[in-house]
Formats: sequence, structure tokens, C-alpha cells
Amino acid sequence: MRKVKARLQNRRGAPVVQPLRDLRKLFVKEVRVAHGASPLFRAAPYVVFGATLLAAASVPLLGVTLPTATFADIVVVAGLLALARFFLALAAMDVGTAFGGMGASRELLIAALAEPAMLMAVFTLAMTAHSTNLASIVAYQLDDALALRPSYLFALGALCLVAIAETGRIPVDNPATHLELTMIHEAMLLEYSGRHLALMEWAAQIKLALYAALILNIFLPWGIAETLGAPALGIGLVAILLKLAGLGGALAVVETVLAKMRLFRAPAFLNLALLFGLLGLLSHVMLEVGR
Repeated sequence: MRKVKARLQNRRGAPVVQPLRDLRKLFVKEVRVAHGASPLFRAAPYVVFGATLLAAASVPLLGVTLPTATFADIVVVAGLLALARFFLALAAMDVGTAFGGMGASRELLIAALAEPAMLMAVFTLAMTAHSTNLASIVAYQLDDALALRPSYLFALGALCLVAIAETGRIPVDNPATHLELTMIHEAMLLEYSGRHLALMEWAAQIKLALYAALILNIFLPWGIAETLGAPALGIGLVAILLKLAGLGGALAVVETVLAKMRLFRAPAFLNLALLFGLLGLLSHVMLEVGR
């Protein structure tokens, strides 16, 4: 994404592996902790990273019959992400800085509006597949005939808007800025350094990949492996890499042509996502009643 944005802005840009280099650099740096920080501040990066990693592991990535498919439930994923957000907000407020409290309050405002929209969108798909298990939903999509459903289009729109808000991308937030009046996620990480900051940044990258894989494998499940054979998993790996590259390039284009909105317009942005989710749910109910 950074490479595509740099090319669109007539810049060469950093190498594609630069985020990995940044993480490696942070892991070897010394950790500096504020004098007033409690043990919660030190434990939060590990909880945030662990919960995000576990949520990502439960999302079907290469196949629908992986060992993690048994607990790949959307309610579990939402709960793990909420746990990570809760500890992130607590850690931001723990030191008592103005920026930390400001970022935590903004993050919780967005979360309070984004979580209902995400659940509404996924429940639309769950009612179609008669299960909240993500592997079952993806398997149902693979077995079902290709059809254009209004409920799916609304659910897709809701999930895309929620993903942009939850991962702190433009137009809701700008991950590349440190302006006091606009930053949300970055404001909660200003007191972290060293491996603690690396874990927080790594968790944010995993969360972005989680939402991307969730959207792609639910609405574009073609190529995902239905068995555990090496050829099927190889095809699934190639398919998900191509789909992630396409989605990342599209998101980079969107972030290049759009500007960050004012914070007070973020609730309207997420209310639109909730409206899409509600319309998707109503469309599915009306279609079932019509049958």
C-alpha cells in the first residue's frame, strides 16, 4: 500500500519490506516506561498483540477446513478485537497524558459505532448460511450458485466502511500523521517505545490484514482451499495473495484521492455503515418472506 501511494504521488517510496525493518529496529531498542505507569501499561502490548493474533488465526485464510475453523466464530472475533481495544484504551489512559486520554476517548467513540455495524453486516451473512461460524459461511458461499444479492452488497459496503474506521485509515484517521488535533490511534501509542511499540504496531498491521481477509474470503471466496492437500493450499495461498494485493492497491488509491474528514463527521460515516448493515438484513428478510 505504501509503495502504491508513493508511485501515485510521483515518489520512489520505501521498499516493500520496510515495515518489517521498522519492527526489527523497534524490537532491539530499549524500552522506556513513564514513572507513573502501572503494570497494566507494561502488560497491555502483549494482551493487545495476543488477542489480535488469535482473532486473525480464527479467520479462514487459506482454507475452510483448517484446525482453527472450530472456533472461527464472528462473535469470538468481535470479542477478541474488543478485548484488544479495551486494553489499548486503558493503557493510553494509564499514564495520564492528555494525548493518551484524547486518543482513547476517540477510539472508544468509533468502536461504539463500528461494532454494531460490523455485527449487523455479518449477521446478514449468518442468516443466509444459518451459522455464525466463518468457515461455514465461506463454505456456503463456495457451494452456493453465483448470484447478485442486494443484502450482500449492503453487507459488503458496511464491512468496508467499518474496516476503514477500525483500522484507522483515511478518511477516518491518518496513520502517517502525528498532528495533535487529528490523530486517534497514534495518540494512544506516544508513550510506548522499543518492543512494546513494536507489538502495538504489529497488532495494527495484523488487524488490517484480518479485515482484508475477512472481506475477501466472504465475498470473493474463489480459490480458497476446501481440503488440506498441498495443491489446494498452494492455490489458496496464491489466490489470497493476489486478492490482498488488489485490495491493498485499491485502498491506496482511495487514500490518495480522499482527504481525512473532520472528527465530528466520523459518527455520520459509521452511521452510514450501520444503515448499510440494517438494509442488508432487511433485504434478506424481505427476500425470504417473498419466497
